[in-house]
Amino acid sequence: MALIYIVEDDENIRELVTYTLNSQGLEAEGFSRPSQFWKAMEVTTPSLVLLDIMLPEEDGLSILKKLRSSQETGKLPVIMLTAKGSEYDTVMGLDSGADDYIPKPFRMMELISRVRALLRRTEGQEKPQEYILGELTVSPSRHVVRVDGKEVTLTLKEFELLCLLLSKQETVFSRSQLLDRIWGYEFDGESRTIDVHVRTLRQKLGSAGKYIKTVRGIGYKIGGKTV
Repeated sequence: MALIYIVEDDENIRELVTYTLNSQGLEAEGFSRPSQFWKAMEVTTPSLVLLDIMLPEEDGLSILKKLRSSQETGKLPVIMLTAKGSEYDTVMGLDSGADDYIPKPFRMMELISRVRALLRRTEGQEKPQEYILGELTVSPSRHVVRVDGKEVTLTLKEFELLCLLLSKQETVFSRSQLLDRIWGYEFDGESRTIDVHVRTLRQKLGSAGKYIKTVRGIGYKIGGKTV
């Protein structure tokens, strides 16, 4: 059974989310303070973390950066919960390594849908051994990306996006197709979510970022010439 940690200082939200997840057959544990969360992490690493941005002691973005900088938790799926709905805060969360974000107030069944979609993508799917394109090497089974032999740390969504594009080189994916294939549910946000992920992915890949091509008015592909 998947274990989910909820780091949320609002007692009503924390208890409701914890209760709802438990009622849906998922094991959930809530924490009002980051110190409690870190103590629990020393004992057990969860399958997924729901993380509020505005917290006492330290903010959610700081927690996220610490998780991403650790070898043990660098790939841990994280969904940000935040009362801030501006594009700036969204970009900050995604750039810091969040796999998804949900602005408050949110619908509880939408939260469950996003949690399940993210969990599905972290559980054992049969994957090809390796993709090699120039200086870029990607191992889906081991969740490893290297550029010129140096390992690159990606969020789960960035990694899935890269693998999807590599799996069908020369195929152009529209933004709506990428949202559907990567998020795994009907996403009612704006298509700039994909653009933000592609931008950060290109930056992280450095010299290999050039392989991700923008097809104007449509979407993205890997390989071939830019249209």
